[in-house]
Amino acid sequence: MIDVDGKQLGVMRVSDALTIAEDRELDLVEVAANVNPPVCKILDFGKYRYQLSKRQTQRKTIEIKEVKIRPQITEHDLGLKVKNIRRFLDEGNKAKVTMFFKGREIIRPELGMKVFEKISRLLTGKFNIEQAPKLEGNHITMVIAPK
Repeated sequence: MIDVDGKQLGVMRVSDALTIAEDRELDLVEVAANVNPPVCKILDFGKYRYQLSKRQTQRKTIEIKEVKIRPQITEHDLGLKVKNIRRFLDEGNKAKVTMFFKGREIIRPELGMKVFEKISRLLTGKFNIEQAPKLEGNHITMVIAPK
């Protein structure tokens, strides 16, 4: 039996442990059932569940970082954008690549798709293309996620 402070109270009967937990208005929780004798701990179970759910939501926070490009992007600028995408993915975030078309550029969307193919080739390593490049109105978007 383990106390709220982490101090060991020793081996005792379940009824005695329940009495101690009720006196302190706390819960008796079985921590390790597979050992002989089983290990129990006195704690506030509601508070424990709240802290556990809070930790899980903090770990799952993934941001989507956006990178904007143009169809006529140069090789050097594209390399810089890929470097930023790789940094976002290494930090555990998703990256959304958006290409905007101005004016008459929209009549040649295949040039934009070639740029997205270059990005896919330059990005090697641990990533997934969550959403393939897709033409929506006057822009093409692609979402990349870390593995």
